[in-house]
Amino acid sequence: MLFDLNTSAGKNYQWKIGDLGLSQEINNESSNNEIYGIIPYIAPEIFKGSSFSKKADVYSLGMVMWELTTGCKPFDNVKHDHNLIYNILDGERPKITEDTPECYANLMKSCWNPDPTKRPSIKDIRLTFGRWTFKGKNKAEFIQAETKRMELIQSKKLGPEFAEKRHSEANYISRPLSALISKCLSTNSSSISIGNKKDSNYIYVSEEQEFDIDIESSSSQNLSLKIQNISTSFKKRNIEELNLEIDVGKRIKTS
Repeated sequence: MLFDLNTSAGKNYQWKIGDLGLSQEINNESSNNEIYGIIPYIAPEIFKGSSFSKKADVYSLGMVMWELTTGCKPFDNVKHDHNLIYNILDGERPKITEDTPECYANLMKSCWNPDPTKRPSIKDIRLTFGRWTFKGKNKAEFIQAETKRMELIQSKKLGPEFAEKRHSEANYISRPLSALISKCLSTNSSSISIGNKKDSNYIYVSEEQEFDIDIESSSSQNLSLKIQNISTSFKKRNIEELNLEIDVGKRIKTS
């Protein structure tokens, strides 16, 4: 599963992605049915019993894209329980801000498509980033979004002080989720079978680090720079074939 805490900037501003859902417990022989992760970043089909896949990682990447535009973590104002899982299955996604470039928002929403087959491939995303960064495509949209951002700041409708307070039970540490998923599906009379292991001697935990973005200083120009950094990294790695530097079982600390 991809989320902000397992991405980091390496040498020459190249972004590296680790733990794309391939990590498992050391004693995984007895826990094949357990699902670990952070609810807001998990693709809906995983909650229905599907295996983690490249398309599930694309969904997670969409959530990271959203963080870059807002400076907030997805669904940080609600409790992370079976009700959130149900809402995600019902189509709920984070609200896209008014100052998000339309082309960027459209790509983000396509990553969130509930149908995995309708999500773009990592290769398509890399090519899109490249067109924005190196060919100046949709430049007018980024300029317009920056103008809108400044208007919102001046009208005091945008900024860190206006962000909603994080819910006390919003959880951004990887944990076993099968019990919550089963509760969600059983509550809503679902016939989908999900592994429901009640006890575990081993909990796969990722340390949560602060990932706050200063919205006022995070302009469209900075967003474009982040896109360029990611695009450059993707260009040097065939993401479609998953030739990534994956540090299995570890979380990479965000710089």
